[in-house]
Amino acid sequence: MTGLREVLETHTGGGVLPGAVALVARDGRAECVAAGRAEAGGGTPMARDSLFRIASLTKPVTAAAAMMLVEEGRMALDAPVRRWLPELASPVVVRTPSSPVDDVVPAVRPITVEDLLTFRAGYGFPSDFSLPAVGLLFSELKQGPPQPQHVAPPDEWMAALARIPLLHQPGEAWLYHTCSDILGVLVARVSGRSLPEFLAERIFGPLGMADTGFEVTGDRLGRFTGYYRAGPRGGPAELVDAPGGQWSRPPAFPAGGGGLVSTADDWYAFGRMLLAGGTADDGRVLLSPDSVRQMTTDHLTPAQRAGGELFLEGQGWGYGGSVDVERRDPWNVPGRYGWVGGTGTAAHVVPSTGAVTILLTQLEMSGPTPPALMRDFWRYAAGA
Repeated sequence: MTGLREVLETHTGGGVLPGAVALVARDGRAECVAAGRAEAGGGTPMARDSLFRIASLTKPVTAAAAMMLVEEGRMALDAPVRRWLPELASPVVVRTPSSPVDDVVPAVRPITVEDLLTFRAGYGFPSDFSLPAVGLLFSELKQGPPQPQHVAPPDEWMAALARIPLLHQPGEAWLYHTCSDILGVLVARVSGRSLPEFLAERIFGPLGMADTGFEVTGDRLGRFTGYYRAGPRGGPAELVDAPGGQWSRPPAFPAGGGGLVSTADDWYAFGRMLLAGGTADDGRVLLSPDSVRQMTTDHLTPAQRAGGELFLEGQGWGYGGSVDVERRDPWNVPGRYGWVGGTGTAAHVVPSTGAVTILLTQLEMSGPTPPALMRDFWRYAAGA
């Protein structure tokens, strides 16, 4: 069978994808390979401890933070979020998804904490990005590829969100992304701490995730990779953000949906915690097994999965991450939980086999469909 290094080197070093780091852990033993360069055109070799913008791999971390507050009784899954997010006290919904943004009806019920965790609050991306209400998510909230220095602070962001109608009634449909950013604001307001502070104290510190956060400064900049997108007509990769760019200082809006920087080993520590039912390697309990089970269980109806097919490709959705519900491809393993990031990242845990799989690249995805390297990596990780 093709080895992990061969999988990576097949796709890296040719000018389009500068480099990658991949980690596959089974039975507590991790195989990790770094290939290519941290920057296009040469430069520093990629290393196991290279830092990447992990984009939507932030989502499961934010969901875990929310479940900590649920366990402590500071909020409940069925609680309306208006208590902490008064901007969402009286949401309105476009009459139909294609209706103008001023053709609205009242929401039939409040948005709850679980609506945010399951991406069924009514905000987010459907398969058709041209819908009027969806356009406002890009123009007013700067949703889309992460750009931490261009998004308004949380209170201003929430005020803008309040002026945008829901695309569907709360609980009705699965819509991608926006709920995680709202959830990050909720975690901060319920805890009385900023999202970076809460994550550092409650998750990153206990798990030893020393390289994970919303900014990269000081001597860590030497391990920070460049962020690229594919050039036109298959040409050389184009730089989107350099190591000293948008992540070199704290963001005004710490994005719970996609703002984190991390390493393969840091996310592996988070994955091990999930596989251990919420317990860290040193025995500290971060979450209960029941909370982890709720996070890693599909909560969608068949119709909701079908409505999110552009992103989900037949998968279900737990809290902050997808859940494989059937074996569509050789790499799909029922119960596999995790997600992909638009900056070219992917991370999953497989409770049934005790596996953790992580792929970090610095090449932006061109759309929701996973690129060839990601699929080849999943085949390898699944032994297919």
